[in-house]
Amino acid sequence: MSELALQAAKLDAEDELAALRTRFVLDAVPDHAPGTAGVYLDGNSLGALPAHVPDRVADVVRRQWGELRIRSWDESGWWTAPERIGDRIAPLVGAAAGQIVVGDSTSINVFKALVAAVRMAGEDRTEILVDATTFPTDGYIASSAARLTGRTLRAVTPAQVPGALSDRTAAVLLNHVDYRTGRLHDLPGLTAAIHAAGALAVWDLCHSAGALPVGLDEHGVDLAVGCTYKYLNGGPGSPAYLYVREELQPLFDSPLPGWNSHTDPFGMSPSYAPAPGALRGRVGTPDILSMLALEAALEVWDGVSVAAVRAKSLALTDFFLRCVREYTEPGRVESVTPERHEERGSQVALRCPDAGEVMRRLITRGVVGDFRHPDVLRFGFTPLYVGFADTERAARILAEELA
Repeated sequence: MSELALQAAKLDAEDELAALRTRFVLDAVPDHAPGTAGVYLDGNSLGALPAHVPDRVADVVRRQWGELRIRSWDESGWWTAPERIGDRIAPLVGAAAGQIVVGDSTSINVFKALVAAVRMAGEDRTEILVDATTFPTDGYIASSAARLTGRTLRAVTPAQVPGALSDRTAAVLLNHVDYRTGRLHDLPGLTAAIHAAGALAVWDLCHSAGALPVGLDEHGVDLAVGCTYKYLNGGPGSPAYLYVREELQPLFDSPLPGWNSHTDPFGMSPSYAPAPGALRGRVGTPDILSMLALEAALEVWDGVSVAAVRAKSLALTDFFLRCVREYTEPGRVESVTPERHEERGSQVALRCPDAGEVMRRLITRGVVGDFRHPDVLRFGFTPLYVGFADTERAARILAEELA
């Protein structure tokens, strides 16, 4: 056994989160020895299945829907699910209860948050800033929001934001963690700069929630959105969430006012009157099956400290980068993920010319990451179920394929 493999075994034995692995379904891979699991490093795209979720979903389908039917809106708590599940997510992103509503997709929530932020900023604020390195959908939505509100849109990198702010800035839409490189942006500092300019801060937390502390309340973030199928393990297409800071909720003017966010949804009034609080973020009928699968999935977080998750995440990514350096030929791959902890999310991105083909071969050998055009190998480290032996094995197999 190599020195790195021995080190991995020691780190796994000392890992306070190691037992959480048993809460997930992690299948064996045929070309490994019997009982040896593959290495799943794509939780930053789709989290693994929590083991108890299938039975919970079966109950929702067979009993709540099959037997109780319409009664489940009250008796099974379907109607209050968006806010109840939002309150379960809240501590994972550093928010007090009553500020998060779950539902719709990330894209729809970005649209709601950004347009509402522009409306709150006022007519004299004529410009929206958007992260130039953002996931494409955020840019598309920002462009549409600018056209619909009559504002101009300017794309800048997060580092350029402080210098780009002015008294014309209405809102700034930023990603907490860059989806390609895993770079962690300075949410406290950028939020403070945005506020100093009199603008509103809208943050996309898709690649940070469930992987590291966010501190929405602590840092005075105005609005935030995020998906739940990555580090929160909610399942494919699980509903996203919208955070609206409590002080802003009376001013939140949604561009998508639906019957579910009406103060009297069953009054069927032809005129719209928004519900109080975070409920204003709702639109239409919730996707109950996905919603309740997510609620069950979030139970894996019971008793888990986000600080402990962050500490393990950094240790895993440090160890992976060390293994890659020691196992691979110098210059064969280049890390584009920051070395500094304060600038790193929970993934490692490696650049190499044949990245697409390398990732295809890795997947056939049970090391599952993903490829991002044109030349990036992306490996996500979910501390709830990824261990140090997994990390060493992935780096070793990667080196073999690169060779």
